[in-house]
Amino acid sequence: MTETRHRPSRRARRSLSLLLTSALTAAGLLVTAAPAQAESTLRELAAQNGGRHFGTAIAYSPLNSDAQYRNIAATQFSAITHENEMKWESLEPQRGQYNWSQADNIINFAKANNQIVRGHTLVWHSQLPSWLNNGGFSGSQLRSIMENHIEVVAGRYRGDVYAWDVVNEAFNEDGTLRDSIWYRGMGRDYIAHAFRKAHEVDPDAKLYINDYNIEGINAKSNGLYNLVVDLLRDGVPIHGIGIQSHLIVGQVPSTFQQNIQRFADLGLDVAITELDIRMQMPADQYKLQQQARDYEAVVNACLAVTRCIGITVWGIDDERSWVPYTFPGEGAPLLYDGQYNRKPAWYAVYEALGGDSSGGGPGEPGGPGGPGEPGGPGDGTCAVNYTVVNDWGHGMQGAITVSNTGSSPINNWTLQFSFSGVNISNGWNGEWSQSGSQITVRAPAWNSTLQPGQSVELGFVADKTGNVSPPSQFTLNGATCS
Repeated sequence: MTETRHRPSRRARRSLSLLLTSALTAAGLLVTAAPAQAESTLRELAAQNGGRHFGTAIAYSPLNSDAQYRNIAATQFSAITHENEMKWESLEPQRGQYNWSQADNIINFAKANNQIVRGHTLVWHSQLPSWLNNGGFSGSQLRSIMENHIEVVAGRYRGDVYAWDVVNEAFNEDGTLRDSIWYRGMGRDYIAHAFRKAHEVDPDAKLYINDYNIEGINAKSNGLYNLVVDLLRDGVPIHGIGIQSHLIVGQVPSTFQQNIQRFADLGLDVAITELDIRMQMPADQYKLQQQARDYEAVVNACLAVTRCIGITVWGIDDERSWVPYTFPGEGAPLLYDGQYNRKPAWYAVYEALGGDSSGGGPGEPGGPGGPGEPGGPGDGTCAVNYTVVNDWGHGMQGAITVSNTGSSPINNWTLQFSFSGVNISNGWNGEWSQSGSQITVRAPAWNSTLQPGQSVELGFVADKTGNVSPPSQFTLNGATCS
């Protein structure tokens, strides 16, 4: 064990969030094991929860050029949404001239992998072809164009699409209807016309209205609720509410479940259709752990309402997310990082759906007989570096780097050490506990294996009186570290 000491800094007196300024990047800390052989997938776990689906939006280009992307899309998800390939400007860039190849490719992928498809979207104010936006059409012409589009697209994919986002993002934030090309041409009746036409063309499909910023009870979701009540009263064939759920870390609405329930009480299905939870960059472990808690809260809100029938995340990995291009300075919104490492949020979703992230096959975390388990061949080859980051007399911030110096993985690691004269008040990157001077740090589910040559950096804040001696007697899974 080696020790490094730094000069005390006034930054130590700031809030706890500033104590993470030296945290490693997300990619550097997410040391995860390969999936266990007997591990359930997210799609399997969701199905075990009342037959729910767990889906993702996918894009044509990586689906056909990146084998790892394609494998995750096929194995982890039971529902597929076209990210852009089924939007109007993609399908009909020139009037009457359709490009079906990319949309068909994704449909065929879903069929091959026994996945349902959410059709996204039939009527929307955005991503319209220029010939439509700039055509100067009358209201009657717009209705004819809209109904023809629904007939062509929904007709082509009848039987292949289980649900359609018939109308997308119809509302302003104050609960009034958006001043779109459709609203200007036809008034609010365009919504009922769209649903009736979609039902006529594809009578077996579930028909949804879909929007963002309607996760909690607010002016926008109230406006949607009131519209849906009117549609149902008028006999319009609407079957579900799509709650997009483009959220921000730490801002999951407290009324999320209550809002889902009130739509379900109307006799409608509810689906979370475009879930991602973005953060200010760079990512750090505090933000990633909060993101994990937020994902867990969303999953739990859905599971608590019988008619919340599924969850779709808006993409697979952070690198290809729409977020950084739309919200400069923000990112890391999804379950996998840019190298397809599972993030804390993945494990939070997995466990919320009922998965046991400690289970696995031989050599995997929690599996029988794997090297690195207590008493296994991976024990006894570890090194610890202890650093005093800040010291302000009555308290301190410390960092402990634990490295696997052996040739075998160390699974389900537990670090123990003695540290007299301190009281740990906060710790991160592990599950911290203290009994007298004995301190234990257990591996979190999302970082439970140390591969040979890899390290994990633990951090803590502690209260103390005066000067204290460095911690001693570091052991990892019962073996003494150097």
